[in-house]
Amino acid sequence: MTPQPLDFEQPLLELEKRLAELISRTPEDTKRIASIQEKIVLMREDLYKNLTPWQRVLIARHPARPYALDYVERCFSDFVELHGDRYYGDDKAMPAGIARLGKYHCVVIAQQKGRDVKENVLRNFGCAHPEGYRKALRLMRLAEKFSLPVITLIDTPGAFPGIGAEERHIAEAIAVNLREMMILKTPIVSIVIGEGGSGGALGIGVADRLLMMENAYYSVISPEGCAAILWKHRKHAPEAAAALKLTAHDMKQLELIDGIIEEPMGGAHHDLNKTAAALKSAIESALEELTNTKLPALLEERYAKFRKMGVFSEE
Repeated sequence: MTPQPLDFEQPLLELEKRLAELISRTPEDTKRIASIQEKIVLMREDLYKNLTPWQRVLIARHPARPYALDYVERCFSDFVELHGDRYYGDDKAMPAGIARLGKYHCVVIAQQKGRDVKENVLRNFGCAHPEGYRKALRLMRLAEKFSLPVITLIDTPGAFPGIGAEERHIAEAIAVNLREMMILKTPIVSIVIGEGGSGGALGIGVADRLLMMENAYYSVISPEGCAAILWKHRKHAPEAAAALKLTAHDMKQLELIDGIIEEPMGGAHHDLNKTAAALKSAIESALEELTNTKLPALLEERYAKFRKMGVFSEE
């Protein structure tokens, strides 16, 4: 049965309930059971192969969707978390540390949400403060010093916009990360695993290889924020999601990302271990390619990759 179904999944849920009731009442009616099972398979395939951008946004925000530390636990070994930016404090929304991925020693930087109210308060709903981005930069420089690749797992609705963050210069912290990541002398792989919101995502997203999970989204603004500006009401979020071209397939077509990591049908929350294995394989493939590239060429390719973004011609 679909775990914590979303609104658009309700017809599928009702059919699965009918099947469960039929099996419990008349298990000998194999013909009807097989018919409903076949209908469920066809409905599931039709539903998930034709998802709208807004439906993918809803899947990216699903409360059961795997978060960064779920992947760290399954993909990496010997993870040692490091704390603090050495200026202000430690940001729990941006856990980071040293780990091993297969044969690679690396630095892992993540954005983490919470499962319940208490953890969401601790993680600030995945919205990092300036100290989170400064901690990330501190660890990136550590990675550069010891020639360790950097892996970042992006999952945030955006950087924290509160007064405290503004007082501690959130925009400056993100801007410095953009500049320093562009010239960081070590390979960088970034993966958007859920929400990739605005500068909060980009602050750890300047990478040699930028990948996206199939049902993640990456956007300059949330669909609700875009709808509030352009349509003057948040109810137009589905139209905004379509206009923003924020899905992984849109991003790949626009050449803004380098690859898409497939998810199980219905989303990563349907099979965490399978999704984690796909994520690990994708990161290892990217590292294999990047570590075999000489550093000067790596930096040149990274610079060229971002310089060509947004370039267009008019006829």
